[in-house]
Amino acid sequence: MHIGLLDLDFHLAGCRSLKEKRRRLARLRGKFGRVTNLAVCESAFQDSHRRARWSVIAVAGDARVVERSLTEVERWVSQSVDATLVDVDREVIAT
Repeated sequence: MHIGLLDLDFHLAGCRSLKEKRRRLARLRGKFGRVTNLAVCESAFQDSHRRARWSVIAVAGDARVVERSLTEVERWVSQSVDATLVDVDREVIAT
């Protein structure tokens, strides 16, 4: 079993409220929240309307599947989310 963690840190320029923050990042949960081998959550900065950290967990029997899944998420996020991606951390472990 392989488990991958992808932490995505965002800066939301011009964001004025937590409601706006949720709206601007909602596509991330909508896109990947229903994928069977992924779990998505806002993992830090919940009370800040200009910063966000989202974590994506991928689980699969093959490390290549985990890497592909996380790469797809990172690529989509960098092109589709209404926020600036300022930091990305990735880790894959075997159990």
